[in-house]
Amino acid sequence: MNEKLYRFMQGRYGADQFSKFLVVVGIVIVLLSNFIGGIFLNIFGLAAFVYAYYRMFSRNHPKRYRENQKYLSYISRFKNFFRRQNGHMGQRKTHHIYSCPKCKQKIRIPRGKGRIEIACPKCHTKFIKRS
Repeated sequence: MNEKLYRFMQGRYGADQFSKFLVVVGIVIVLLSNFIGGIFLNIFGLAAFVYAYYRMFSRNHPKRYRENQKYLSYISRFKNFFRRQNGHMGQRKTHHIYSCPKCKQKIRIPRGKGRIEIACPKCHTKFIKRS
């Protein structure tokens, strides 16, 4: 039996991060539709399952790879946003973080220096802020 499954899956794309995400989303939506009710959510959840399995059994490797890379780029942007926010929160006691009014570059200034003139390192615009 294992050999038949192995031969069947040869040349197929298999499971990747995007497929796993689709399966989890499908499970969550189907469970949510059971509590809320409504056929639309149930159909949407089942469509996520069908698409995930379609991707796993597909033989079009380049297309599935591009889809997975696009998903991973979105996820990395999402993670990096929260990582940056967490870094800013850790520095709140010792530094102010201001944005340049012209180019929106973020500038880190130490606290407790009074009113100071800040020069943007990117566009060299000068502005006054309180630290």
